[in-house]
Amino acid sequence: MTIKNKLRAGFGFLFLLAFICCGLSIYFLNRLSADASVILKDNYETLKYVKNMGSALDQNESALNAKQINVIEANLAKQEHNVTEPGEQQLTDSLRSKYEQLKLLGNNARTQSVLRGQVRKLLFGIMQLNMDGIEHKNTIAKGTAGSATLIVALIGSFLFLVAFSFVVNFPSYIANPIRELTERIKEIAKRNYHQQLNFKSNDEFGELAQAFNTMTFKLDEYENSNLASILFEKKRIETIINSMHDGIIGLDEKSFIIFVNEVACLLVGMSEINLIGRYAPDVAMENDLLRNLLVADQNKMKIFADNRESYYSKETLSVVSKQKVIGKVIILKNITEFQQLDEAKTNFIATISHELKTPISSIKMSLKLLEDERIGVVNTEQKQLLGNIDDDARRLLQITGELLDMAQVETGKLHLNFGSTHPRNIADYAVKAVRFTAEQKQVAIHVECDDSLPQVLADLDKTTWVLINLLSNAIKYSHEKSVVDLVVKKAKGDDIEFSVTDHGQGIEYKYLSRIFERYFKVPGATVDQTGTGLGLAIAKDFIEAQSGKIAVESELGEGSRFYFTLKTMA
Repeated sequence: MTIKNKLRAGFGFLFLLAFICCGLSIYFLNRLSADASVILKDNYETLKYVKNMGSALDQNESALNAKQINVIEANLAKQEHNVTEPGEQQLTDSLRSKYEQLKLLGNNARTQSVLRGQVRKLLFGIMQLNMDGIEHKNTIAKGTAGSATLIVALIGSFLFLVAFSFVVNFPSYIANPIRELTERIKEIAKRNYHQQLNFKSNDEFGELAQAFNTMTFKLDEYENSNLASILFEKKRIETIINSMHDGIIGLDEKSFIIFVNEVACLLVGMSEINLIGRYAPDVAMENDLLRNLLVADQNKMKIFADNRESYYSKETLSVVSKQKVIGKVIILKNITEFQQLDEAKTNFIATISHELKTPISSIKMSLKLLEDERIGVVNTEQKQLLGNIDDDARRLLQITGELLDMAQVETGKLHLNFGSTHPRNIADYAVKAVRFTAEQKQVAIHVECDDSLPQVLADLDKTTWVLINLLSNAIKYSHEKSVVDLVVKKAKGDDIEFSVTDHGQGIEYKYLSRIFERYFKVPGATVDQTGTGLGLAIAKDFIEAQSGKIAVESELGEGSRFYFTLKTMA
């Protein structure tokens, strides 16, 4: 039987109980009503007739008149048709006989008195007989009422107990399976698939239990079938991670350490047992390296491990699932060898750049002497050759200067001489330095600098070098007879912004993020426009070393805007 049919049967049963209770009540009420009706119809009517005849008889003591006779005749006739009690018929017949005698009797007072007494006695007998009948029937009615009350109370109590038992137990039939199913589902959510439902019924609950048991069996089978492969993959990944020369630390979304390889344990100086499962910030409180790994932003760090200093780069990878970060992996790559090569490269560049500056300066001095007519007169071709040599020497001197500046930045030997000066001084000095180049290309430099601007705190030489570099690039990439705008103004806060804007070909958006990288050159530039690719990188280092910022805005076909900021005097 289905649950729907069981519900119908249950509620139908309750309805049947209510119907039975109501039917019994109606039945016994009808019985009481019938008994009362018998008393009223039979005995009460007789008493009324007897009363009427007695009243008519007592109206006078002489012979019966016509009015008395009519009343007595009418009521006696009715009484004769309303005989209900045992012995009442004999009394009624006697009453008829005595009445007939009394009616035929003349005015004999003595005889009349005797007959009237006999009639009254018969009327009293009939009255007494019916009163006894009323009392008897009343007793019967009371017995019926008591029996009805008892029977209805017993049956009602029984029906109440049955209904109460049904109300208490039937909901459990529905709720208990649902509760058990809910508990089993919660266990499955905890990956406990050994769950079975034992609903021994042939309804929907039985079908549900069978389907649920089949599902848990399949889930358990699937879990066990994949567990071995998962464990194998886990072991393989752990082997790969431990075989790597990089330190690897894995954290979950709550920053608990879930795995760490041998290299990371060696660098941190703690065993795997003391790291796995612990809250990383708690471990960081007692371990400086892990604290730096969690909070530091630098990508390169020096670590003393295995009795020697080594250089490592930190890389943090986020583990994302369904657009939610569920953990991260910290990778420490050993870059000691590359760091040593980089330092060797930097030292080599610094040495070569420093050594080249002296002979290049000597070449330029010799060129100046050759240009002096007191040494000797040179012809036109020789002057052209000397001019070419002077341009090459100047270019070499610029390259060596940039290489030397870059070496100072990389080795950390960059010295800044801070001083206060008005922004116009920096702008005027830079414009004066590039004026000859701008005039050769017929490029006008428009300067906008308010004299009311506050003084800046900066290294005058290096800041001017940066501005000269930006102006030189702007002139290079500008068309002939165009304008380069140099604007000095207040930026956000108390910073002063220097911006150089040209109206040349501009830079493609995809190259803007790399424009300040070392040795990067924008593709498509002509031979006259390209340089070493170091100028903007060095400019960025110079400005950031003074706590400033440098950036670029450009749109292809409309030119570029380079700008940097400097701090003002407090």
